[in-house]
Amino acid sequence: MKRIVLMRPTGPRNVGMIARVALNFGPCELRIVAPTRKCVLVHPDFEQMAHGVEGIDKLCVVVPDLAAALEGCTHVVGFTGRTHDDRLRRDWREYQPVLVERANDPEETVALVFGNEAMGLETADVSRCHELVHIRTSGDHVSLNLAMTVGIVLSGLYTDRGWRERERGFRPIRSEAREYLVANLKHVFGDKVARTPAARRDILASIERVFTKAPLEDRDARAWHLMLRALGSTLTPKDLGLPPAPPNARRQELLDARQQKDQGPDQPGSPET
Repeated sequence: MKRIVLMRPTGPRNVGMIARVALNFGPCELRIVAPTRKCVLVHPDFEQMAHGVEGIDKLCVVVPDLAAALEGCTHVVGFTGRTHDDRLRRDWREYQPVLVERANDPEETVALVFGNEAMGLETADVSRCHELVHIRTSGDHVSLNLAMTVGIVLSGLYTDRGWRERERGFRPIRSEAREYLVANLKHVFGDKVARTPAARRDILASIERVFTKAPLEDRDARAWHLMLRALGSTLTPKDLGLPPAPPNARRQELLDARQQKDQGPDQPGSPET
């Protein structure tokens, strides 16, 4: 389990953004230690930046001090851009793989402690941290916004597959379908549209250059054939000695794949492993 600990934050907007990112890359707990503004969770800026976050009262817990924020934690990591006496700061890029395993272990609660926007972590805060970590940046600007820092860390620790809007699968056309499309394009634009031999050579060369190499899909071919038919083409795959596309070929492939998956390795008729 991951627990974000914000030490004396001053900006309601930052806290609101962190509440959102805690849900983006959760499960994650959020402890706010002695915020500068007592009304941080009802401030208009917080509400604006945390828009859409449900269960704010359960996610965001305000506590008086760091000791209360760390109750039940098994490991404490402080993130700071400043040096603190002789404490070694580990590089985030190198330490991240180590922390991923601990932060996603259900038997552990790892506290990720961040200082406030102005002063960062103070000496008393650092003394309670088992590890100190810094995130390398360009020398052109060495300070990171608090909410951005938390987002970088949580994103780096996130291991779930997560949610993603389903995208339409890419369905490349078969080689014979591509050959038919190229021939049909040449037939219409080279034989019917071109006005001069030079124009015909340029058109045929362009079709060959583009349509034999482009990552075409079934729907691309259908769209072009509709346009070519509107221009008077009656060319069919049979005219070129090509086999016609089997009816519902793609649907049959999907049905066959689903049937094979449903059978599983222990079902009759499935291949031996």
